[in-house]
Amino acid sequence: MTPRVGRSVSTPRAAPRAPRAAAADLGLGRGWEAGALLAVTVALLVFGLATLFSASAYIAQRAQEPGHYYVVRQAVGATLGLVALAVCAWMPYDIWRRWSWHVAGAVWVLLLVVVLPGTEAIAPVVKGSRRWIRMGVTLQPSELAKVAIVVWTAALAVRKQAEFRSLRRGLGPFLAGWAVLLVPIALEPDLSTTVLVGLLGVVVVYAAGARLGHFVFLGLLTLPLLIGQLQEGFRARRLSAFLDPSADPSGAGFQVQQSLVALGSGGLTGVGFGEGRQKFGFVPEAHNDFIFAMIGEEWGLLGVLVTVTLYGLLVLIGFRIAGRAPDLFGQLLGIGLTSMIALQAVLHMSVGLGLVPPTGLALPLVSYGRSNLLVTLAAIGILISIARTSERVYYGGGRA
Repeated sequence: MTPRVGRSVSTPRAAPRAPRAAAADLGLGRGWEAGALLAVTVALLVFGLATLFSASAYIAQRAQEPGHYYVVRQAVGATLGLVALAVCAWMPYDIWRRWSWHVAGAVWVLLLVVVLPGTEAIAPVVKGSRRWIRMGVTLQPSELAKVAIVVWTAALAVRKQAEFRSLRRGLGPFLAGWAVLLVPIALEPDLSTTVLVGLLGVVVVYAAGARLGHFVFLGLLTLPLLIGQLQEGFRARRLSAFLDPSADPSGAGFQVQQSLVALGSGGLTGVGFGEGRQKFGFVPEAHNDFIFAMIGEEWGLLGVLVTVTLYGLLVLIGFRIAGRAPDLFGQLLGIGLTSMIALQAVLHMSVGLGLVPPTGLALPLVSYGRSNLLVTLAAIGILISIARTSERVYYGGGRA
C-alpha cells in the first residue's frame, strides 16, 4: 500500500547524532539504499537484455534482420538510460520542483505533436494508433508523461496542503492539469497508458493527504466513461476474452492462452535459455508485451520467483528512500516514481498470468522499448538523488 505522508512531513528531520553502524559508504552517498537500488537495477537490466535476445531473435530474423537486431538497439537505449540515471542522480532532486511546469509543458507539446492532424510524417499511424515521434530517433511521449505527471503533481501538492479539504480548491487544479496530459494520450488512442498516468497522479495526491472520499466521488463520475470505452471495438473483444478465455481462443483470447501455455511449459526450472518455443509466432509481441511469459517458459518458476523478488526489492528500497526524504516534495516524488515502476511491473505480470486484460504495458528494464527504458532509468536516478540528499541531511547535519 502506498504510504501517506501528509502535511506533517514538510519539515526536514533532525540529523542523528552518529551514523548508523550498518550504513556503509557505497560511493553514492552514505547508507545502503542508493547502492542497493543501483545493484538491483543493473541485475534487472542485464537479465532483461539476455531475455530479450532470446525472445526477439526469431522476430528479428522473420523481419529479415540479424538475430541480435533488437537487443543491440535495446543496449544502445540502456547506455543512454544509464547516462540519464547518472545525470539525474547527480542533480539535486529539488530542481525538478522548480522545473515542474516546464517539464509538464514540454511533454504536453510532444503529446500534441503525436495526435494533431498534419503531423503524420513524423508521427505515423502504427497498428491503429499514433504513439511515436520519429525524427531519426523514435520517442514515445506518453512514457515521458509518466514522470511529468509525478513531478508536476508532487510540486503542486506541496503548495496545496492547506486546501485538500476542498474538492474545488484542493483537487480542482490537479484535475485540470491532469486532463491536459491525459486527453492527448487518450486520443492516440492508448487507454491503458491514460489510466496508468492518471493513477500515478492520484497516488501522489492521496499520499500528500487528499481525501479518499473525493476520489471515490470522482471515480463514480468517470466510471460510465470508462465502461463505455471498454465496450468499443478491440477493447470489448479483449474484455470478453478475459472474462471467458475459451470463447475465442484463436482470436481475442489467443495472446493470453499462449502466454499461459508458455508459463505452464516452463515447470520448475524452465526449458532452458533460448529453448522456448512459444516465441516462434505463438505469443505475439514476445519481446515486449508478453516477455514475462518467455521468462516463465525458459527460466521456469524459479526464474519467475527471482524476477518478482528483484522487483519487490526495487519497490521496497524505493519506498524506503521516499520515506526518508528530508522534505515533502522528496517524499511525494519518491512515492510517485516508485509507484510508476511497481504498477507497470504488476500489471505486465498480471497480463501474462491472465489476471487482467492485455494492457500493452512494458515490463520495466526487461521489455523491449527504449523510451520506457530511458524513462525508467532516469526515474531510478532521481530516487538515488533523493537517497543521497537524505544521507547528507542525516549525517551532515543539514541540507546539501
